[in-house]
Amino acid sequence: MEFMNFNQLEKATNISRNELFRLGVAMLFIVAIMIFANLRFNQGQGDVMLVVAAMIGGYMAINIGANDVANNVGPAVGSKALTMSGAILIAAFFEAAGALIAGGDVVSTIKKGIIDPAMIGDAQTFIWVMTAALLAAAVWLNIATYIGAPVSTTHSIVGGVLGAGIAAGGWQIANWDKMGAIASSWIISPVLGGVIAAGFLYMIKRTIIYQTDKISAAKRIVPVLIAIMGWAFGSYLLLKGLKKLWKMDFLTALGLGLAAAIIIYILVRPLITRTANRLSNDRESINMLFTIPLIFGAALLSFAHGANDVANAVGPLAAINDAILHGGVVKKAGIPLWVMLVGALGIALGLMLYGPKLIRTVGSEITELDKMRAFCVALAAAITVIIATQLGLPVSSTHIAVGGVFGVGFLREFLEANYARMLDEIKEHHEGDKDPAAIDKFLEKFEQVSVLEKGRMLEELKQRRQKLGLYKKERKSLRRVYRQELVKRSMLLKIAAAWVITVPLSGTMAAMFYFTLRGMLLE
Repeated sequence: MEFMNFNQLEKATNISRNELFRLGVAMLFIVAIMIFANLRFNQGQGDVMLVVAAMIGGYMAINIGANDVANNVGPAVGSKALTMSGAILIAAFFEAAGALIAGGDVVSTIKKGIIDPAMIGDAQTFIWVMTAALLAAAVWLNIATYIGAPVSTTHSIVGGVLGAGIAAGGWQIANWDKMGAIASSWIISPVLGGVIAAGFLYMIKRTIIYQTDKISAAKRIVPVLIAIMGWAFGSYLLLKGLKKLWKMDFLTALGLGLAAAIIIYILVRPLITRTANRLSNDRESINMLFTIPLIFGAALLSFAHGANDVANAVGPLAAINDAILHGGVVKKAGIPLWVMLVGALGIALGLMLYGPKLIRTVGSEITELDKMRAFCVALAAAITVIIATQLGLPVSSTHIAVGGVFGVGFLREFLEANYARMLDEIKEHHEGDKDPAAIDKFLEKFEQVSVLEKGRMLEELKQRRQKLGLYKKERKSLRRVYRQELVKRSMLLKIAAAWVITVPLSGTMAAMFYFTLRGMLLE
């Protein structure tokens, strides 16, 4: 008993030691940023507020890496296409590369145009607003990561800017039409992501998994799916990931993405054929064909995320830097290299230190993901952003990815329950049959045939009216277990609640921080 207590104590000590190590590394990063910003101040190029803002910007970047990046690699880890370490290394590299290569040299200081900067009286007030917004968003992301809820970084900073802006300029400063559109994305993003992911998964099941000869079906369909993925990701990167390097219209991006898809199809088709010829005719083998495309998808999503969402970390910091240097309120601010590095390195560091918790949440704690399901989630994320961009709908990449995970989970739950009903129906029609071997043979054949053949077999059973099987109460209990176990309702409620309170909570905190800063710094 004493030995067991000692082991438990040692385990708890190791956990505490790991937490202290992570906290220590994060603090060293933030202190390094403060020292660098302070050196700039000593050279007469900055202000004490720049040091404070740089510290908060680093803290924000760490929290973005800890929370938001999980959506890009979580499904790949949950499906075991990537190990946790491999996913973190790939995501950290491509997030940083996206931020530094395609993050742009100018950022909008008033995110989404949600407040009117003309109503902010002076540069000092503007600096306080941006600092309060950045701190509130970072604190909320930290809380969300702690409770295991993936939330939108963009919505967090939007709420922060709105709350601090209202505190500084009153209710009339807000663009409530924009806020209404953002609120609508709480529904639009996850529903679009979920429907598209579920649609692709159902197509894969009908065209490959439910076929008698799965290998032949995979040789035909998988190259097409990979080409569609190439088209989607090519267009996605051109429209979103590289938009600050190369601006192009929607049709041009689609055309170039289609050209890339054709090339990808020509290249991968013989590779898929050779690989499939070595596989057995079962679902697990088919799953392996999606491993490499899924890894590429995770890397490309991370690159595009780094290029886009780094602005959420460094945008307010760049605005503060610009306001200090030029003494005015600006709608667009230049991003110095040191500011971009704060965002890029902070996101990568936050992912490595604190990312595994949210990666596990997205990848395995909502529903069980295999490689096909994870592939559909990644593909849905790219396609949904493309559709939303063209339609002008405000969507969140976080909401899309998590919605995709729920979408494939609910589809799986429906199909499993439907399949259980089919088996019950077979047993009902065989009720009274005294030959268990014949029933087992029928069920074995039913497992292997295509969807159309399954329907024909069930129709024949209905006509013969032979019966065997479970009582109604037992069948209902079986279906109830399927509905409860395949998608965790507690996770759905927790994540939905976190999404709903993101903007109002970060806004409230930002207003409090603004008044605190104003009270401390006003003479």
